[in-house]
Amino acid sequence: MISDLRLTNAQVLQTDGLASTPLRLSHGLITDDSPARHEVDLKGFLILPGIVDIHGDGFERHLAPRRGVMKDLDQGIVAAEAEIATNGITTATLAQFYSWEGGMRGAEFAARFFTALTTTQPCLITDLRTQLRFEISMIEEYQSVEHLVEKFDIPYLVFNDHLPHDALVKGNRPPRLTGQALRIGRSPENHLKAIQALHDRMGEVPAALSALTKALAPRGVLMGSHDDRTTKQRRNWHEMGVHIAEFPESEEAVIAAKNAGDPVILGAPNVVRGGSHNGNVSAADMIRTGRCDAMASDYHYPSLRHAAFFLADTGVCDLTTAWSLISSGPAEILGLTDRGSLTPGRRADLVVLDAQTRDVCATITGGRVSFMRGEVAHQLLM
Repeated sequence: MISDLRLTNAQVLQTDGLASTPLRLSHGLITDDSPARHEVDLKGFLILPGIVDIHGDGFERHLAPRRGVMKDLDQGIVAAEAEIATNGITTATLAQFYSWEGGMRGAEFAARFFTALTTTQPCLITDLRTQLRFEISMIEEYQSVEHLVEKFDIPYLVFNDHLPHDALVKGNRPPRLTGQALRIGRSPENHLKAIQALHDRMGEVPAALSALTKALAPRGVLMGSHDDRTTKQRRNWHEMGVHIAEFPESEEAVIAAKNAGDPVILGAPNVVRGGSHNGNVSAADMIRTGRCDAMASDYHYPSLRHAAFFLADTGVCDLTTAWSLISSGPAEILGLTDRGSLTPGRRADLVVLDAQTRDVCATITGGRVSFMRGEVAHQLLM
């Protein structure tokens, strides 16, 4: 851990914008700007609050580099942390499925993953937090999910429904059916029967959801809904105590969330791409109108910082506001009051970028270096 270090001549992002202000780190915290035992000249660099990713499943490709290869989960988590740190992320929420899709998104794998993360986290620097993404159609699994949340102290549960209901109602063959079936070693015919059975029991879901949310609320578990499309859907979730709107698909659902005082999370890739690849509401438009509280990496970790700069460069909002969507905004939603800004007394979570290229040159988490390269490494180590 950095014991006493003062960074000088960099442009530091503060609440009122960038300023050439010295930044002192001491024993894992940001302190004042007084002289320190060691000083490092970072002229030509930017220092910004460490990125807080509130939802990302990009780690999956490290856990299963090839289909069916999911043995060394601890090494996969180590590799995922390396990618996360390389992208300036100091706190990452790993969104693990609990889904009828099976394989690495199935119930058995979820338990394996949380076990591996529990044993591996002490060896890592990045704060890797957990989110469980539960498919609400899995009626027989509600009690198991409650036990899993309790066993691994999972702080954040999101409710999903990815069943192809429209196709199942019409008796059509759902898209991607064969690929899903083959991925989990099931025949397409048996897979269709399995998801049809889940669809047929959707009438039991509201009561099961009500019981589960009532059980989890007293434990302080954060709960969110995924892909809301209508005002009614969001209001129903809000009434159940599910107060986070994650990736709402329509402006109607976004407005319903904001009117209820519920935080809205949108995808950074949506911003970088210039819109949703599924034709959903534009994240940039919602940010322009002040209707987004945080951006998430979703499936692509580099998109977080790229999205923040895109918003600032195109005039959607200023850099302070844009960066808050990937730092203080998500930290506040997660209840992490010790991070998100470069304020004395906060954790020394920060990212150093080349001012010209905006490449990540160093990531520091809690005063510990999780990633460092190039001229910044030379300056810090000389």
